[in-house]
Amino acid sequence: MRSFSEPCVPGGVPQAFPARVGDAPLRGTVLTRPPLLPAMALSSGGSADPSLDPMIHMSPPGQSAILCRPLEGGEMADDEPKVYLEASDLWKQFHKCGTEMVITKSGRRMFPPLKARCTGMDRKAKYIFLMDIVAADDCRYKFHNSRWMVAGKADPEMPKRMYIHPDSPATGEQWMSKVVNFHKLKLTNNISDKHGFTILNSMHKYQPRFHIVKVNDILKLPYSTFRTYIFSVTEFIAVTAYQNDKITQLKIDNNPFAKGFRDVGNGRREKRRVNHFSY
Repeated sequence: MRSFSEPCVPGGVPQAFPARVGDAPLRGTVLTRPPLLPAMALSSGGSADPSLDPMIHMSPPGQSAILCRPLEGGEMADDEPKVYLEASDLWKQFHKCGTEMVITKSGRRMFPPLKARCTGMDRKAKYIFLMDIVAADDCRYKFHNSRWMVAGKADPEMPKRMYIHPDSPATGEQWMSKVVNFHKLKLTNNISDKHGFTILNSMHKYQPRFHIVKVNDILKLPYSTFRTYIFSVTEFIAVTAYQNDKITQLKIDNNPFAKGFRDVGNGRREKRRVNHFSY
């Protein structure tokens, strides 16, 4: 599993994104304009649901994504990648109930898994596809009276790791020909993790982010321009055991690897409430 961490060090990642999603002033619009593109609203395929329209920002290396300024004039860029969230209906079901993701010391995969489709890439150019997961706000939460409530100030966060999709770098044609699947990304609460897993705090809210970089060599990442895409329906609260029965049931009903139902003798099925799933 290839990953690297913020802040930028030799071989690391430029600090080109807000540290927390809450730092971003708007959703569904371009936060900062790239040098050759005008500011515009970005619609992910013209979705009628604004939660499925990604917030996107692009920034030159070494500048804040919020503070950098566009240059005037110039020609249109030769590509404009767009990202579409796969299984968006399933994500919306979870989001409506308040998505929870289990974190463990040994690492746990996410369900629903993060998958995307891309369009608008230069077919012959090479791109690197990445993901990270950042704090959505400055709060710690508790599940009380069947709902999530703010319980205080957030705990300090570990430096965030970028997960590089193992097919990177690949041509635009290759990325656009398939579903880009980040199912191998794992979540952990082990602050001493050595496997490149994403380290999160339990009872805190997080936002996954997709990143696309037009570059042919991973070593060039720290000096490259990132396009960042955020879908609000993928937001979740990290837990060590599921809190909401509705989330537990959604996991059982939709995750083929869930161990919520066990077959017993004579072909009967016994329903058993458990907090452990394969992911």
